[in-house]
Amino acid sequence: MTAAAPREALAETPPRDRDEVFVAGPASWNRIVRLDALPEPSPHTVFARDSYDTVGGTSAGKALNLAALGRSVTLRTVLGTDDDGTRVRSVLESGGVRVLAEASPDGRTESHLNLMDHDGGRVSVYLRAPGEVPAAGAGWDAAVAALDAAAAVVVDLAVAALPVLDLAVRRGRDVWVDLHDYDGAADFHRPWVEAGTHVFLSSDRLPDHRAFMGARLDAGARLVVCTHGTRGATALTADGFVDVPAQAVEDVVDTNGAGDAFVAGFLDAHLRGEPVEAAMRAGAVHAARVVRSPGLAPLDAAARD
Repeated sequence: MTAAAPREALAETPPRDRDEVFVAGPASWNRIVRLDALPEPSPHTVFARDSYDTVGGTSAGKALNLAALGRSVTLRTVLGTDDDGTRVRSVLESGGVRVLAEASPDGRTESHLNLMDHDGGRVSVYLRAPGEVPAAGAGWDAAVAALDAAAAVVVDLAVAALPVLDLAVRRGRDVWVDLHDYDGAADFHRPWVEAGTHVFLSSDRLPDHRAFMGARLDAGARLVVCTHGTRGATALTADGFVDVPAQAVEDVVDTNGAGDAFVAGFLDAHLRGEPVEAAMRAGAVHAARVVRSPGLAPLDAAARD
């Protein structure tokens, strides 16, 4: 379990000439199946509208989107020696991401089956989860160097990312975390909740998101951002709450990775020195670009415009 970081040690702002982002967490090879509606919990047959295979994983999504926005990105993740691992690495590197991959002990790459409906609803089935990797594997020294060189450190929810979370806290670094649909109580999320100086999450399972946000600020976080899907997003800093609307999208193609795209858009704007409200709007605009594309990141260079 990661202890809460002393906040006086986390007040550093990296020099402006350091623009690399270090991301730690999962990457996977997924099968996406699009349905007219998610299946009811009873035996029956449904026909898919279409299906395809693509890279997945919250950290892969953030890394690819940051690279699409012109950032230099290093991703530490876990990959197998199988064909899926080769595919994931190829997509990431083709997207401009430097990959530091620890070897999955069983040689298999993480894989999900995502059932998607037209409105963005999703049921995600883990087909393969990576085995536990050594706390400091073969690529650990390279990961430490990348973390130390980065202007921003993002650590996602994954057991294999816990050593990076511990290291970032010990180094006195700002830690960007994404709690996804955290309910405010799950034990698994606690290390990230306590270590995060910049916290993102969804309000889907929070009974009172503003109370949670206030509690994290009182505990030492400097920024908390809660997204509400089509209802926009809310940020909280020492200056108070900021609400922004979602970006309207008529031609939705694939909502996978929208949350990661929002974080990437916000972080890119933050590194450019934008204030919180402008960064929130940048996150919403970039997320809207992503849901128009069949993948985790935009397919063209429009993200940099």
